[in-house]
Amino acid sequence: MGEKSIICGVFIAAFALCCIMAPVSAVILEVPCKGEVSTVNPAKNTLTIKNPEQYGCDYPAGKAPVCSWKPMAQSTLTGTVPDAAAFSVFKSGDTAIATSLGGAGDQWITLAKLYGPLPNEEFVTDLIGDPRTVDTPFIGDYAIVTESVPDCSACTGTVCTAAQAKVAVKSTGTMVAEKTLKPGESLVYNGRNDGSGVTAKFVAGQAASQICPGKAGMTGPQAVSTYVISIVPPIGTGQVNIRTATTTRPDEALTPLPPAGTGTPAPAPTKSGAVLPAVVIGALALIAVIRTKTRR
Repeated sequence: MGEKSIICGVFIAAFALCCIMAPVSAVILEVPCKGEVSTVNPAKNTLTIKNPEQYGCDYPAGKAPVCSWKPMAQSTLTGTVPDAAAFSVFKSGDTAIATSLGGAGDQWITLAKLYGPLPNEEFVTDLIGDPRTVDTPFIGDYAIVTESVPDCSACTGTVCTAAQAKVAVKSTGTMVAEKTLKPGESLVYNGRNDGSGVTAKFVAGQAASQICPGKAGMTGPQAVSTYVISIVPPIGTGQVNIRTATTTRPDEALTPLPPAGTGTPAPAPTKSGAVLPAVVIGALALIAVIRTKTRR
């Protein structure tokens, strides 16, 4: 056998091995959008955002990708919600990330409610849908890790019905709670002493079929699952990292914002330099009056 034949054979074997070991590749485009909630319509099972922005990346030659939110041509986007719980979470005026399949709008697979004073300093407080589609961190320095477990007797192509889900809660990077949930079950964590807490419910969904014995990796639709996640923020929340939205070091925290709904602005600080001249002027005026009366 010649050298070229040996090289060709090795290449083909390596390619075949990669195909066998490769994970399932998603073929349905996921489109993350961000905008202000304009309407929620329980009767039609839809939620609409206005002035949407789409997340995307530019790839300049020889440089690192530049990713950002960019305005879209559409003035509004409407899609069906992943679960009816969205109607008790979202209201007009909220800022949300809405991820859809196949194109912008039509069917939301994830809705995440955002909190934060600036666009690049936002956190997720509530999430309805599949958490893997949202990169924005949860509030309170929490992270929610989910893994759907397939029912290997109920598979079609690249996906199976999810029999259960493994859910874990991380606090400041440390695992603090984990539980395997059946559809409809929840994990609740409130072990910190700052008034915060996490509730994560597994509603239903899918898992990748390649996890099952005898199911080789293939290309096809990705598995999508629905969770309902809610974070009760720590008392006095309002601090955000002035460098990034992913860390919350105490020395980088801003002054806490007033509680939502109070509408009470913080009192303006008194400047001693402005008070002193007024006191001096008043004292001089008083001395002038006293001298006038004395001369009389």
